[in-house]
Amino acid sequence: MDKVFITGLEVYCTIGVYDWEKSIRQKLVLDLEMDHDNRPAAAGDDIALALDYDRLSRRVTDLVSQSPLELVETVAERVAGVILGEFGVVRVRVRVAKPGAVANAREVGVEIVREA
Repeated sequence: MDKVFITGLEVYCTIGVYDWEKSIRQKLVLDLEMDHDNRPAAAGDDIALALDYDRLSRRVTDLVSQSPLELVETVAERVAGVILGEFGVVRVRVRVAKPGAVANAREVGVEIVREA
């Protein structure tokens, strides 16, 4: 299966379990990898047959930035659900990193793989 990927998608949102986090916006960094058959789009050079990563990126950004949440695990699950449900993808890997969440680490986060 072919892969379409988006790396380093930065989204600012309200995320965290502590009271002080609920009043600020923080950056999350998402990496997405989706199984998608690219042959029809390539054969016809037709964007309508491709996985539109611009539209997908905007949808994920809107989803994450507009929903105050506590856990990056919830972000990952919701993003995977939208991609599988709205974009005709059969398998998705979602990695959500929260830079600066732990003082001695560049970033922490989760990675999940889900299938339709």
